[in-house]
Amino acid sequence: MADEQVQTLTNHTRYVPMYHYVLFAILVVNLGWTGVKVARHPSVDATVALLVAFGLLILFFYARQFALTVQDRVIRLEMQLRLAKVLPADLVPRIGELSVVQLIALRFASDAELPELVRVVLTQEITDGAAIKKMVRDWQPDRLRA
Repeated sequence: MADEQVQTLTNHTRYVPMYHYVLFAILVVNLGWTGVKVARHPSVDATVALLVAFGLLILFFYARQFALTVQDRVIRLEMQLRLAKVLPADLVPRIGELSVVQLIALRFASDAELPELVRVVLTQEITDGAAIKKMVRDWQPDRLRA
C-alpha cells in the first residue's frame, strides 16, 4: 500500500477504467450499431437485439447504483457506531439527526476532529456533502469504496 497515492478531497472518488470507460463505451457502441441495424433492416430479431442492447445499458447504470446504495447503508451504520463511541454525551442523542449524505461526508474525518465537526454540521445545518468534506482537516482515506 506504500505505492498508493495519498487520498484527499480532490482525488477520493473512485473510477474503474474498465467499467466506467471501456464497458460503457462498448455498450453505447452496441446500442448504436444495433439501432442502425434495426433502421436498415427492420425485423423482429433486430428489434429484440435493440431491446437487449438498451437493457444492457440500463443494467450498467443500475448495477453501479445498487452497489453504491449498499455502500451508503454500510457507511451509515459504520458511522452511527463510530459516532456513538467518539462523540461527547450531549451529541450522542443527536446522531439520528444526521442524514446519510452528512454521515458519508463525515466518514473522512479523524476521530479527534469528529465531535467538533458534527457539532458544526448540526448547529449550522450543513447538508452539502462536499462542503462538509472541505471542512475535514485530518483526512482519513477510504480505500474500500465500491
